[in-house]
Amino acid sequence: MSRNILDIEFVRKQFPVFQNPKTADFAFFENAGGTYVPKHVIEKLNDFMITKKVQPYGDFGPSIEAGNEMDNSLEKIAELLNISKNEFIIGPSTTMNMFLLSNAIKDWLKTDDEIIVTNQDHEANIGSWRKLAEKGINIKEWKFNPKSAELKVEDLKNLITKRTKFICVCHTSNVVASINNLKEIISIAHSHDIKVVGDGVAYMAHDIIDLKELDIDFYGFSLYKTYGPHLALLYGKKELLDQTKNLNHEFLASEIPYTMNPGGPNHEELACLSGVTDYYETLYSHHFTEQGLNLHEKGKKVFELIYNHEETLIKTLIEFLKIKKNVRLIGKTSHSRSERMPTVSFTVKDKSSLEIAKAAGKNQIGIRNGEFYAWRCLKGLGIEPNDGVVRVSMVHYNNIEEVNRLIDFLDTIL
Repeated sequence: MSRNILDIEFVRKQFPVFQNPKTADFAFFENAGGTYVPKHVIEKLNDFMITKKVQPYGDFGPSIEAGNEMDNSLEKIAELLNISKNEFIIGPSTTMNMFLLSNAIKDWLKTDDEIIVTNQDHEANIGSWRKLAEKGINIKEWKFNPKSAELKVEDLKNLITKRTKFICVCHTSNVVASINNLKEIISIAHSHDIKVVGDGVAYMAHDIIDLKELDIDFYGFSLYKTYGPHLALLYGKKELLDQTKNLNHEFLASEIPYTMNPGGPNHEELACLSGVTDYYETLYSHHFTEQGLNLHEKGKKVFELIYNHEETLIKTLIEFLKIKKNVRLIGKTSHSRSERMPTVSFTVKDKSSLEIAKAAGKNQIGIRNGEFYAWRCLKGLGIEPNDGVVRVSMVHYNNIEEVNRLIDFLDTIL
């Protein structure tokens, strides 16, 4: 028998933080900055550090096992995203991965070629592309509507010329939280022979996507914001990765995609990355009985349950904030998960965002304020970046009791 509602108590039992006396009573709403990790990841990391912390891929027991566990993580992540092992790299952060990508493809560009970036994005996706202006590349900015905070496709079309080579855009903003229509953007771009670089950092904690079906050229996201260790993934179509410049050792020039990954990933963190997919499989086995599905198919079913649960959390918080006349909600006021992610940013008239975040912390509630590396976005909204917005970012292990606790706190100060 399959369950059609996410078993939130079962979910929370998979995360040791909720059982630890030091943290059990803490309501954590800063998930967009980095999520908690399930026991599957922690146990794999602990075991690797105890029994396999040696140079991998040697010819003796612990070294063989270390290499096998690292390869297993790569295979599991590839299956989850419906891609091949040779179509992605694992690096320390999305910022670094995008920096490597921009350097690996810069020889494709000529003086006065154009790259379109947005002012809605986290700096991780646009900072390295903007630096190419130093090489004579023309950087164009796709600006969102300052009232709605939405990117309009018609505005993008007006920016495209015969010199446009790349469009760099977030799947969803870590501040605005609206879901940008990547399929439409990709279709427009490809009709003009333009490549698309997508930033999925604020998206991938809430959904599993088929990168092949999406048909995107490059796509990056942070694994430490999707229940894993402090690593990040960068996907690229194989035929494009084959054309990138080697940034690694000379003798590795043919080892694509490692040509874009000098130094390689942290061994123990890569080995425990399969704990994330083990967690998804645990959720699937608890909620569903259907056999014979691959990891991607299981993940999609699990995230259908997560989708509905997160929508309930968003609705509860947004409906409360909407009635507060001194609150400015950023982005859509809809609670539909088809339109936005469960990150809610707001400002309060005549109140410091910092002071609100500090007061919440004293009440064992974790929210933050600031610009969250999206300072161009805040400037476009007319918000001073240093104090910035108050951000509440929820994921599926948050429960309605925590949201109501947050609302009770906010009700005392708004």
